[in-house]
Amino acid sequence: MEVLLQQIINGLVLGSMYALVALGYTMVYGIIGLINFAHGDVLMVGALTSWTLITWAQAASPDMPGWAMLALAALISMLVCALLNFSIEKLAYKPLRNSPRLAPLITAIGMSILLQTLAMIIWKPNPKSYPTLLPSEPFNLGGAVISPTQVTILATTAIVLSVLMFIVNKTNLGRAMRATAENPRVAALMGIKPDVVISATFVIGAMLAAIAGIMWASNYGTVQHSMGFMPGLKAFVAAVFGGIGNLAGAVVGGVALGLIESLGAGYLGPLTGGFLGSQYSDIFAFIVLAIVLTLRPSGLLGERVADRA
Repeated sequence: MEVLLQQIINGLVLGSMYALVALGYTMVYGIIGLINFAHGDVLMVGALTSWTLITWAQAASPDMPGWAMLALAALISMLVCALLNFSIEKLAYKPLRNSPRLAPLITAIGMSILLQTLAMIIWKPNPKSYPTLLPSEPFNLGGAVISPTQVTILATTAIVLSVLMFIVNKTNLGRAMRATAENPRVAALMGIKPDVVISATFVIGAMLAAIAGIMWASNYGTVQHSMGFMPGLKAFVAAVFGGIGNLAGAVVGGVALGLIESLGAGYLGPLTGGFLGSQYSDIFAFIVLAIVLTLRPSGLLGERVADRA
């Protein structure tokens, strides 16, 4: 029972990070039908930017509380990632908006490679240790343990998702986003500016990715230029699993994928004599993707996206 509870905690923490990144994928896809494969690398830029800021803060103000350093680094990293994703949309994706779908997809892959290369040049290719800024003494939950960092990840995810759902469902921007996703031409006739809505969507997605990147770095204690590839790919799987284009589906898919991966690595490892242990946990995401695409291509909560041809 203790093992099960521990794996559930680990899965929820992992799934919450997947959910934040998956929301960025699904928001962009829901509005312009683009799979932004550079999204995982925005996560990486957010994590590395925060690492740089925290390193500077520790040198300049060693007496500053760790939580204050982390909060300040998170805010600035979110702004950097928002500006980066805004620029990517304007320079790389907007000119191809009316092109065949393969063109922006290839461009997205190219942007991913470009961001990784630039990050490798700026921050060097060697992995860097991410400072531990929160208390390290874990809490005991019925035999399982959860660290303050993991508690912060879960709490932050819940707050961020609540704010996002409020924006999407209760604000003028959210209504404009839903209208643009339904039919951008009709939305434009009603006074909505699709270009502004699309840019806002990229900005919000980038902020979510930055938060997820800092969470990832804080939880695993390391950052490097290639760290965004696998979380980004798994978050895409989570978005497809939940139903890409559906915000609730992205959250459900992310949490479910995190639980599947954690429980699979925790239980299949011992059952197979270590053959499918934690070092092979990545395969579970792609097994899930294959099953979902075979049995339910629209995902768990997927809905048909209107044809805009």
